[in-house]
Amino acid sequence: MVRRIDTYPTHEYEGYKLRPGRTQPFGASVVPGGINFSVFSSHATACTLVLFERDNPEPFVEIPFMDGFRIGNVYAMTIFDLDYENIDYGFRFDGPWDPSQGHVFDPSTVVMDPYARSIGGRDVWAQRVDPHAIYQHRARPVIDDFDWEGDTQLEIPLEDLIIYEMHVRGFTASPTSGVAAPGTFDGLREKIPYLKALGVNCVELMPVFEFDEWEHSRISPETGEILLNYWGYSTVGFFAPKAGYAATGRYDMQMDELKNLIKELHRSGIEVILDVVFNHTAEGNELGPVISFKGIDNKTYYMLTPDGYYYNFSGTGNTLNCNHPVVRNVVLDCLRYWAADYHVDGFRFDLASILGRDQNGAPLSNPPLLEALAHDPILAGCKLIAEAWDAGGLYQVGSFPDYGRFAEWNGRFRDTVRRFIKGDEGMLGDLAQRVQGSPDMYSRRRPTASVNFVTCHDGFTLMDMVSYNSKHNLANGEDNRDGQNDNYSWNCGHEGPTDNQDIHDLRRRQIKNAVTILMISQGVPMLLMGDEYGRTKHGNNNTYCHDSPLTWFDWGALEENDDLFGFFQGVIAFRKAHQVLRRREHFKHRDVVGSGWPDITWHGTQAWYADWSHYSRVLAFMLDGAHARGGLDPDDSIYVAMNAYWEPLTFELPLCPGDGLWHAAIDTYQPPGWDVAPVGEEPPLEDQSSYQVGPRSVVVLVGREEIRR
Repeated sequence: MVRRIDTYPTHEYEGYKLRPGRTQPFGASVVPGGINFSVFSSHATACTLVLFERDNPEPFVEIPFMDGFRIGNVYAMTIFDLDYENIDYGFRFDGPWDPSQGHVFDPSTVVMDPYARSIGGRDVWAQRVDPHAIYQHRARPVIDDFDWEGDTQLEIPLEDLIIYEMHVRGFTASPTSGVAAPGTFDGLREKIPYLKALGVNCVELMPVFEFDEWEHSRISPETGEILLNYWGYSTVGFFAPKAGYAATGRYDMQMDELKNLIKELHRSGIEVILDVVFNHTAEGNELGPVISFKGIDNKTYYMLTPDGYYYNFSGTGNTLNCNHPVVRNVVLDCLRYWAADYHVDGFRFDLASILGRDQNGAPLSNPPLLEALAHDPILAGCKLIAEAWDAGGLYQVGSFPDYGRFAEWNGRFRDTVRRFIKGDEGMLGDLAQRVQGSPDMYSRRRPTASVNFVTCHDGFTLMDMVSYNSKHNLANGEDNRDGQNDNYSWNCGHEGPTDNQDIHDLRRRQIKNAVTILMISQGVPMLLMGDEYGRTKHGNNNTYCHDSPLTWFDWGALEENDDLFGFFQGVIAFRKAHQVLRRREHFKHRDVVGSGWPDITWHGTQAWYADWSHYSRVLAFMLDGAHARGGLDPDDSIYVAMNAYWEPLTFELPLCPGDGLWHAAIDTYQPPGWDVAPVGEEPPLEDQSSYQVGPRSVVVLVGREEIRR
């Protein structure tokens, strides 16, 4: 039997057998007979591996990397006969202490491996921790033995996606969820049938990388509750799933639990997009903790001012130096890992404009990181979605360096729809662009470059958007200074809850208006968790710190609002049934398939005459179904009338293309049960020449070729 030479030790230290390690991959890798450790630092003068028994606060051995164990700027060592299932590990780095030059090496601090695939220390959500422990966030070796049973990425075409943005813990944390393990990956798995019933085919998970919920924890002076880092936009480890989100986290099984969730979502035809935060880390500025990057190579990993302070384009204290070649490789390695080892279908990049800045913060015309992500062969099947702005004022919606691959959260769609439905003047030109997939912004790209949304985690819910004129964030303990001030919301006549039935009805109608416009617009629609039943956060538009019923999905309220849920089901099903709403190319505004009708035409209360004046609050348009998929797969025609006036208006209808008949599909003014018809069962209009659209409502008609009687 021939044995590999690299399975033999060449050195010994205090009884531990070791040899020079392999430099790649970085991190801790279980190899024949032992564990290989590899870590980078370009400015350190020495490195020591620190080994702990699992959960033991004190190390059992510290092994320095010998002179021959460093190749270039990489320290690599294999240690034999270690029990990888009972090991936590960290590093001590020695080097210069010169903050003005960006160097803050401190060998008395144990730092975490940035490539750690599993991180202990926060194994159970919100369990009290020892703030004085010498090593709080503890890297752990792992071995991948998960059985995917043939699962692969779904690769649903981008135009067919209906995204549901959600918080893993918040979705099932409430006792009303009825799941076995509330607030966990497994709890979410139990609710997959609900997601299927709603009709979404993609979930966008708010951060699931390991973070510290105790970061900046405090007591709310308003409510007395403990405020935590609930959202998780403050990454501790990019390669490790959040242990506190797993029912099995205390057993270090969070990797398998998340993989099982993804596998089961895929079996149900639902993709998984991860919200990833590469713009900053949990280490904060010069006053923040040393967890990993600071103690390993601060000058490499962070954007620093000439005198050694941290640039803060993220608004959270530090900014990762993403276009440094080493940091760029960390991001690439991370995303490749999640795509290959977790079968993740795509990524949404938080404050993505930072990813296009150079080491001094200046925007790059050709950012190396973004170009590398766009052309990476392993990520070729993944969706890439940018939040195309940052806290430093770089706003790139419509101009993000996309390389033909990146879609964008379209904040202008959100603002336009909000302003239109509340009755602002001068919105029609902008609204016409948004429902077309924003060709004014994405003319050289496809409509799918626009991820359309009216609400997201950051801001009001749909119910709060129609219930509050102002934010109510006092419970955050920041004197209502935090959160957006410009919400483009309208309380419909009363601030907050009311017993007034007319206001109640108007609010629900406005919610239906918003989701209807979202679902009939070209681009990629995104819903916010809970909007489908009217979830409220009581006017708080920045609930980043609340782990409470304020932020949890209320399954009891879902049952009470089944009529609203049914409407969401109906409009989602309508979108999925009509390819003419899911175009791959922008409208040409002419007949390109020989049907006799342009692909899109504009109307008002008079057919063929849209009123584009500043004071107008009505707009209608018609889509000729013959143009669906470039004429290769004809669809029904669709007519949409939007009335933001406070009184009913009669709309003259254009003839239905193909000598068909108009059928009533959606009418937000109608009571539940009559507001949305099942697909294929829409009743034909008795009057094919006109339709009365109620005050502040949206009507959608579907046209089919039928023999006229």
